[in-house]
Amino acid sequence: LSLVYQPQVDLTTSEVVGVEALLRWHHPEKGLIPPSIFIPLAESSGLISSIGQWVIEEACMQCKQWVDLGFHNITIAVNVSPIQFRRSNMVNIVLNALSKSELLGKHLELELTESLFLDHSTDLEHTLVELNKANINFSIDDFGTGYSNLGYLKNSKIKILKIDQSFIQKIQENSQDRAIVVAIIQMARSLNMITIAEGVECDSTLAVIKDLGCDIGQGYFWSPPLSSGELQEFIKENRNLSQYC
Repeated sequence: LSLVYQPQVDLTTSEVVGVEALLRWHHPEKGLIPPSIFIPLAESSGLISSIGQWVIEEACMQCKQWVDLGFHNITIAVNVSPIQFRRSNMVNIVLNALSKSELLGKHLELELTESLFLDHSTDLEHTLVELNKANINFSIDDFGTGYSNLGYLKNSKIKILKIDQSFIQKIQENSQDRAIVVAIIQMARSLNMITIAEGVECDSTLAVIKDLGCDIGQGYFWSPPLSSGELQEFIKENRNLSQYC
C-alpha cells in the first residue's frame, strides 16, 4: 500500500491550497487494484481500522514536511471509512498522529461520507466535537450521491462539501447535473461552507464551475495523483511561496 496525492486549486487565485491523499495498492501479480475493490475487502476483514490509522499517520507526516518547506497554508484531506470512524477510537488516532508528526490540526481535513450521519449517534457527535477542538476540518465527500436528509448539514463542524464528479463531468451537456451543482453551491454559500468540484478534466468545465461560484477544483485538468516528490515540485511551480513565508 502507498499514498499518492492530488492537488486542490483555488479557483480565484489558481493556487494550490490543499491535496487529497489517495490510497493505492500495487499487487505484485495483478497490478494496480482499485480502491473500490480493496476497501470493501479491508472493511469486511476488519483490517480497515489499522489501514486507516496508517493512512492518517502517513498523511500527517507528509503534510508536515510540506509545511516545513514553506507551504504554510496547505491542508491534506484523508478519506475516512464510516466503519473505521465508528469502530476505531478516532479521537486518539488522529490526535496521536498530529502529535507524532507535530502537524497543527488546521492542516488536516477528514473526508466523511453522508452515510455516516444515518445513525445520529451521540458517539459520532462526541468524536466530531473533540476533533473540532483541535481545529481539524471536516468535509462531506461525493456530496449529492447519498443520504437525502440534509438536516445533518446544520452541524457547524462540517465546513466543506465536495461535489461528486458524476455531476461535474457532465455539467456542460446535462442541464439536470448543472441544476444540481447550482443548488449545492448556493446552499453551501448560504451555510458558509466551501465547495470543491471533483473530476475537473477540461478548461470548459473549469469555466462553468468558476462561473457558478465554486471555490476549489480538483482533477486531471491540473494534475493526476502524484507521488510526494512530484506533488512538492508541482506546488513549487504553481505557488508563490513568499506570500506564506
